Amino acid sequence: MGIATIHLFFALTQGVLSPISASLGPSTPLDRGYRQMYNLEFSDAHHTFQTYTKTNPEDPFGSTSDGAAYLFEEFNRLGVLQTELFTDDDKFRGRSKALPDPKVRGEFDEALAQSQRVADAILQHFPNDHNALFATVLNLGLRSDYLSLVEKRDLAALTYAKQAGLEAEKLLAVDSSCYDAYLAIGIENYILGLNPAPVRWLLRLYGAETDKDLGIQRLELTATKGHYLLPYARLLLAVAALRDKNRSQAKNLLQNLAQEFPNNQLYRRELLRLQ
Repeated sequence: MGIATIHLFFALTQGVLSPISASLGPSTPLDRGYRQMYNLEFSDAHHTFQTYTKTNPEDPFGSTSDGAAYLFEEFNRLGVLQTELFTDDDKFRGRSKALPDPKVRGEFDEALAQSQRVADAILQHFPNDHNALFATVLNLGLRSDYLSLVEKRDLAALTYAKQAGLEAEKLLAVDSSCYDAYLAIGIENYILGLNPAPVRWLLRLYGAETDKDLGIQRLELTATKGHYLLPYARLLLAVAALRDKNRSQAKNLLQNLAQEFPNNQLYRRELLRLQ
């Protein structure tokens, strides 16, 4: 058991999981926008992120965040984040292709393209710029999530996921305390590590990381020390706990999320299923 695993296990068993409000406060526009996004207040989140982008055009992370809000809006509309989808391998593999909203897809693509244009311009002159690297990591991760969970294009999603992991490693070499970046590596390892051994072997030929335990440890780093992505990492850990038949850990994580984001019915629905 790694240090991160021990830390999260102790926090969960003692009932002292740090509140998300300590990570996402109301004081900064980006924090406020992410709270609105996780609380399913998407119109407010878009307004917050787009206002931030207009007043901070040199920061690519504003448009990245707006893209994240479009993705989560589509997730919510299509119900793709229900934990039942992830706790049953057959349901995940046999999931029907969703019908994405073309307007949302266009806005999602434009937000990420705008972000990447700014990030690339910065990285040309300052290759270690934190915000530009971070925006690049999330842009790739968001595209991977859209391709996999909305369009069911898993191999195309794998290409973006792998690239996001590589960019995350670059960012962490510059700033090892950017715990949100561990999510990009953790998702690749955890999700792909769930596949049967022959599939994992094939995925490794594509250069994918498929170590489930390592994926969990990376997700735990984001779930305990992350910032913008801390709530998302905790949801994924709740899914992992359910897959491992650890209902008490999943319940603890979901209760924490439901308390912080009372308008998000996903957390409450899943808690009811655990009663």
